[in-house]
Amino acid sequence: MIRLDNISKQNGHQILFIEASMGIQKGEKVGLVGPNGAGKTTLFRMITGQEQPDDGLVVTDPGITIGYFSQDVGEMSGQSAVAAVMDGVGPVSALAAEMAELEAAMVDPDRADELDAIIERYGEVQERFQELDGYALDARAREVLAGLSFSQERMDGDVGLLSGGWKMRVALARILLMRPDAMLLDEPSNHLDLESLIWLEAFLKDYDGALLMTSHDRAFMNRIIGKVVEIDSGDLITYSGDLDFYDQQRALSEAQRQAQYERQQAMLAKEIKFIEKFKARASHAAQVQSRVKKLDKIERVEAPRRRPDSAVRVPQPAQVGRRRDQPEGRPQGLRRPADLRGPRFPGAPQGALVRPGRQRGRQVDAAEAGGRRRRPGPGLGQHRREREDGLLRPALHGPAGRRGNDLRGPWTARSRRPARASFAPWPAASASPATMWKSPAGCCPAGRRRAW
Repeated sequence: MIRLDNISKQNGHQILFIEASMGIQKGEKVGLVGPNGAGKTTLFRMITGQEQPDDGLVVTDPGITIGYFSQDVGEMSGQSAVAAVMDGVGPVSALAAEMAELEAAMVDPDRADELDAIIERYGEVQERFQELDGYALDARAREVLAGLSFSQERMDGDVGLLSGGWKMRVALARILLMRPDAMLLDEPSNHLDLESLIWLEAFLKDYDGALLMTSHDRAFMNRIIGKVVEIDSGDLITYSGDLDFYDQQRALSEAQRQAQYERQQAMLAKEIKFIEKFKARASHAAQVQSRVKKLDKIERVEAPRRRPDSAVRVPQPAQVGRRRDQPEGRPQGLRRPADLRGPRFPGAPQGALVRPGRQRGRQVDAAEAGGRRRRPGPGLGQHRREREDGLLRPALHGPAGRRGNDLRGPWTARSRRPARASFAPWPAASASPATMWKSPAGCCPAGRRRAW
């Protein structure tokens, strides 16, 4: 019924179609898919004759009627919803309008002298209207409007007082009432509630003409169509099946195309490497020229473009509360502030932190501060052995009265210079490790002594 042969279309600087072809047979229900701006509406307008392709032909069988529903409904004020729906039927609507004018003229006293002519004309129009089954048209129009959730008040009210969504339903009802040989529906599911969608789905399934439609409601369109036409890079690709079958075939085609592209790229890289390696050697000049000509004749395979995923992904917030299986303490998902993080002293209690500061006018980083604090000690291994033997004492590199790094106490957050450490007398082997080395009162907050 409808055939597009090698059509090409350019809209400004955007190329929509390049020698694309497709066909729609009688009784087929086809879904048109493609990204936004690919040219779906332009394709509809070329089929209806509102636009012409730059090249190629759009052929339709002679005598067929095509109904096109678009998002541009136009102006409908000044008439009821039923009358607006019947206007799209053709000659029947014109006869119904003429009958209404003749009925008004017959009761007009100013035209009493024309009464005989008016009655005669009214009989002719009424006979023609009856032949075209016009009296059943009003009932059919109300049936379609009721299926699209119109109440009796809205059916008989002025269309100009309706909102844009209800006007779209009136335009859709006009196409459905006409029942043409082929219907082109551009987003018919917009502005419809669930009950209207269910009724429209049943109506389109029973429709015996050719149908070409596009819709953002994937589930709605998938239950109706049996064929898919995809607009891809200016071409029209036809798939025999619903949208699920189309997704499978498209994924398989992309995988094959990707493999073919990778094989060709590997071959090209090998040939180019050979040319670059031997292009300066006279002994390989013939082989290099042969491979250059070979590369010029190869038809390049383009990598399949990844269509952006339309699924909406909501980022999950970080967990700040404590789980039931998490022990008491700092909640998961929280970190210590940057100014409280630092190296720990060897042998210090769990949680004791060092804050890098300044010493004698220069910046001291965390690594240097940690390294300086470990310098007086004999090392972690010896420190651990002494602790296991019951002897926990500071190891000094010089005499007790010497002033230097070996006598500096722990680095605190409040002091800019290290505090002097005070030492208890040499302990006995049975003494408690907690009483062997105590920090002075000035080193700890609130004057408390902390056992190291």
